[in-house]
Amino acid sequence: MKKLILLGMLLLAVSCGGRYQEITRTQLKDKIAGAWIGQMVGNIYGLEYENKFVEEPGEGPFVWNKAMRKMTAVDGAFSDDDTDVEYLYLMMMEKYGIDPTYAQVKEGWMYHIRDRVWLANRAALGLMHHGLTPPFTGDKRYNPHWFQIDPQLINEIWAYTAPGMPAYAAGISDWAARITSDDWATSPTVVYGVMYSEAFFESDIPILIAHAKEYLPAQDRFRAIMDECIALYKQYPEDWKAARKVIADELYFQEPDATKAIWNADLNGAMGILSLLYGGGDIEKTLNIGCALGFDCDNQTATICGLLGVINGVGSVPTDRSMPFEHWTKPFNDRYINVTRYDMPDASIEDLIERTVVLAEKVILARGGSVREENGEVIYRINTRASFQAPLEFCVGPAPRIVAGEPVEYDFACVTNRQYKWALTGGTLPEGLRLEGSRLTGCTDKPGDYRITLSLSDGKATLTKDFDLVVRGRNLAPQAAEILALSRTTDNATLDSCWTTIGKSYRAPGVEVINDGVLEGPGASFYSLSEKSNAPKQDWFGYRWDSPVTVDMAAFHYGTLEEFGGWYSDMHLEYMDAAGDWQPIEASISPALPGSDAVFIQPHNGEFLFRFAPVTTTALRIIGHDKVEQHWNKYTKDVSSFISITELQFYEAQ
Repeated sequence: MKKLILLGMLLLAVSCGGRYQEITRTQLKDKIAGAWIGQMVGNIYGLEYENKFVEEPGEGPFVWNKAMRKMTAVDGAFSDDDTDVEYLYLMMMEKYGIDPTYAQVKEGWMYHIRDRVWLANRAALGLMHHGLTPPFTGDKRYNPHWFQIDPQLINEIWAYTAPGMPAYAAGISDWAARITSDDWATSPTVVYGVMYSEAFFESDIPILIAHAKEYLPAQDRFRAIMDECIALYKQYPEDWKAARKVIADELYFQEPDATKAIWNADLNGAMGILSLLYGGGDIEKTLNIGCALGFDCDNQTATICGLLGVINGVGSVPTDRSMPFEHWTKPFNDRYINVTRYDMPDASIEDLIERTVVLAEKVILARGGSVREENGEVIYRINTRASFQAPLEFCVGPAPRIVAGEPVEYDFACVTNRQYKWALTGGTLPEGLRLEGSRLTGCTDKPGDYRITLSLSDGKATLTKDFDLVVRGRNLAPQAAEILALSRTTDNATLDSCWTTIGKSYRAPGVEVINDGVLEGPGASFYSLSEKSNAPKQDWFGYRWDSPVTVDMAAFHYGTLEEFGGWYSDMHLEYMDAAGDWQPIEASISPALPGSDAVFIQPHNGEFLFRFAPVTTTALRIIGHDKVEQHWNKYTKDVSSFISITELQFYEAQ
């Protein structure tokens, strides 16, 4: 045994600057166990103070009553969104291999995640049900929560299955972060991914932080924030509250409205960095400081305690946290009980750890590493310069909106496949349109249906996919003499009294925006909230023209939704007949309407295209019952039903 310990110490002493590093399987498993158990400790004990400390930091001593009650109820650890999506990703890697595609991840999300997701995760899930695949599900054009904390709390597993491979960990962490997020909000995920990967061989926290920020672009916002955290730690080495005040002022109190939130990715990412610096490598101290720093604290306490578990091994995780009951002889009684995800089995924690080690071995070998046995110990030789390349695949965004007589600018590509070779290999484009790489451009005046086939090649493999293009007739909404709506202005006072998650800057002042051509972003969403009442109502939006129009298509666009409302339970089209009565229109709808009115599958900024036999009329509208969501917040529970809409278009029949 002593010989194996000495061998392990020698292997871990290899310089971080070498092309290869070595680690024994025993050490790898110990550190992966530290990751899982450390995350569970940080998550379970941080939950007590989630979102509790915002205006000011918390004050100790801290109590953990909620954690003890919930652990008692399941006689073990319980799943939460800081660990359960990583368990889901473990199952996806076991099912599809270590390089699952976005489409496969989407399949896993839609099957296993049916509730208990929030913010960017919830928005991404709704967009998946709307037909989109990542990374469009995290794209800021469609996911208004793109800037939130979500990715940094669910993606650590990609890094602790990539020990000593920081470039690979950075790449796959960014790839995974874009399932739910965009732009600078992916950077904290990249940073923590790099730190987890390097922590298998590096124990100095300031060095880990310094190395990790080098994987961000020079002008990256979070990189600058990390530099500021380091400077604040040097300025106030014994006063984390002073450092917290500076960061909170900048990233919360002074943050622009569109991205201001207690769940902001950079804000909470910075609190994690401060926790690591001031915690000095001690999990208990780091956990307490992480809780006291506040905001969405359980997410960063899970991440940073898991990181410290990698650095120091599972033995460094306090047993009074992982085994708080006398009858437990193993961390969390070796039980991980699923209370959050559909059809996800409970697990032995030891089994979770072993399965993760198996996946880590596969990643090591697939990325230029090797394995050998020496003196009865399995030793991995790791290629530290391994890099990540996203799987070749078509990513699916919203269908192109092609309107007769209007310029077309549409890109079939996403951030992971834009650089590859694109070609039109089947079908014919509408007259006047052309494909330049992945970009569809031009202008056509030929309404109709067109099917094309595109190919995508990385030089090694080629994929093909069919796309249906619909060229719509001229949009008649801007020529309407009157906008028809039940509510014409938003009751902002009522809305402001609610538990809202969307910045006020996204709200439009009145219903007039529904035919201005702006589909998403600040100022685009009209909320038909008019009075405080939980009674269901029928809500409608439409137009009246001075002269009869003939239409055969309509497009309805949701705006930004709140978790307590903003969408229809049902909706259909109506036209006004010669007698002035409203008559229903039978129409096909693409994409299909959500399978239920549950909040978790509703798409922010989603478009629904209605197609029907030509109708001649002077008035048209969309109408349906508003969903009334019973919310947990006392100020929000009885708000009125309402619809969030950005645009309603009716297209001239040809």
